[in-house]
Amino acid sequence: MLVRILQVEGSLKAQDSKGNNIPFNAAGKDYPTLWKNTAQKAFDDGMSFVLVDGKWTKINEPTFNRLVEKENVPEDVPSEQAELMSFIQKSPELRPEVMKMADIKWKYLMRCTMRGKNIMMTGPAGCGKTMAAKSVVNALDRPDFYFNLGATQDPRATLIGNTHFNKEDGTVFSEALFVKAIQTEDAVILLDELSRAHPEAHNILMTVLDEGQRYLRLDEAEGAPTIKVAKGVTFIATANIGNEYTATRVMDRALVDRFIIVEMDVLDKTEEAELLRYLYPNLDTESIDAIAGIVADTRTEMGTEAPRISTHISTRASVEMAGLIYDGFTLEESAMVLIYPQYDNAGGLDSERTFVKQLVQKYIPTDADTDDLFNVDATVEARD
Repeated sequence: MLVRILQVEGSLKAQDSKGNNIPFNAAGKDYPTLWKNTAQKAFDDGMSFVLVDGKWTKINEPTFNRLVEKENVPEDVPSEQAELMSFIQKSPELRPEVMKMADIKWKYLMRCTMRGKNIMMTGPAGCGKTMAAKSVVNALDRPDFYFNLGATQDPRATLIGNTHFNKEDGTVFSEALFVKAIQTEDAVILLDELSRAHPEAHNILMTVLDEGQRYLRLDEAEGAPTIKVAKGVTFIATANIGNEYTATRVMDRALVDRFIIVEMDVLDKTEEAELLRYLYPNLDTESIDAIAGIVADTRTEMGTEAPRISTHISTRASVEMAGLIYDGFTLEESAMVLIYPQYDNAGGLDSERTFVKQLVQKYIPTDADTDDLFNVDATVEARD
C-alpha cells in the first residue's frame, strides 16, 4: 500500500494511491496504525509512506511516483499498453497551472485523446472548455486545427469547400481547410461552439464522426470523392447546453452519441481566487477575494430552488474583472461596466440587476462612495 500525506484546507490527510482516505491513529483491516504526529513529520519533510512487511516506511516523492506507476500497470499487459497507462497516470503533470480541472477529468480527457475518441466538452459559458481543449493540444504537441462552427453561416464552405468559376479554368473546386485537417494523422481538430452551429454542419459531420464510417464526401467536387479520416485523428467539440445560451441549437441525439462527454465544472470560491491570484499575482488579496466572493454568491443563488437571477458570473468575466481592477478601476466601477449589464433591469427593486448590485455591495468597503442599497442578507431573511 502507498500513502501520500496531504494538507487540504489546513487539515492533514492521508490518501492511498487509489484516492481513498486513511484515518490517523487507527489500524485498518489491511494496514497498521498510522500516527498523526508521524504523518505530520513526514509531510514537513516532503515524504510519503509505503507498507513493507506490515510496517509504514518513509519514501521520497520520486520513489512514490515510480511505485504508483508500477502498481497501476499490470505486468501481463503489452508494453505499448503499459506505456499508455503510465502516461495517463502521469498526465496531470502536463496540465497547465492555469487550468483548474480535476485530475480524474484531465486523465479521462487525455486518455480519450490518445485513443482517438470524439470528445465533447460541456459546461457553462466561460468555464474553460476551449482552454481545456487547447491545453490538450499543447500537452501532446500534436498538429491541431481550429474551426469555430458557431461563427459560420456557410458550413459547406467551411467543412467541404467552394466551387468557383473563372474564364481560364472554368468551374474549379477549392477544398476547405477541414479536408486537409481530417487527412492529417494524429491531428487534434477543435470544433468550437458545436451547439451553435448551423444544422447542415451537424449533417455533414455525421459520417465524419461515426466510428464505423469516418469519411467525408466532397459532393461539391467533380466525381464526389470520398475522403477518409486519417489514423489517430481526435475531434474535440465544445458545447453550451441549456436554455440560457443565446443561439444554442438542439443537437440531434445521434450526433451527441458520437461523442464521449467531458463535463467542465465551475470553480468554487477557493479555486476562483487561486486562478485570479495566478493570473494577477500583484493584485491585492482583498480585491481577489471580493471578486471570488461575488462570483461564488451568484453560483450559490443559481443552485437554489427559485433563483432570482438567470445566470451566474462566468470565470471569463471574473478574470476580466480582475484585469479592470489591476488597470486602476475600483470594484464598483468594474461591476458597473462588466457585471450589471448582464442582468435584466426590469422590475425595479425586484429586478435581477438590483439583486446583483446587493451582492456586490457586500464586498465594497463601507467608506466607499456608493449608493446604499439594502443589505442582501436582510432581504433573504425577509423573503424566507
